[in-house]
Amino acid sequence: MDKKVTSILAYFTWIGWLVAFFAGDKEGAKFHLNSALLVLLLPIAGSIIMIIPILGWIAGFAVYGFTAVVWIMGLINAIKQEEKPLPLIGKITIIK
Repeated sequence: MDKKVTSILAYFTWIGWLVAFFAGDKEGAKFHLNSALLVLLLPIAGSIIMIIPILGWIAGFAVYGFTAVVWIMGLINAIKQEEKPLPLIGKITIIK
């Protein structure tokens, strides 16, 4: 897979991310692999926050909404082959 296909595939579920990571152009799409991994981890954080009654529920739903927005932004950036950092999570690096 070339860089563009790898970048786009990374944003589609954990299976897509794993396929992109192991079978795609990992070096060319490293930026989007990192961003997609962060986007995929956000709902887990939202679920943990939702353990707290009322305020946690509100914060958890806000995290889910934020996840939807950054997922769309990341996917559009991958389609355009741009490496723009995502808001709030763009400076976090997991994959080096």
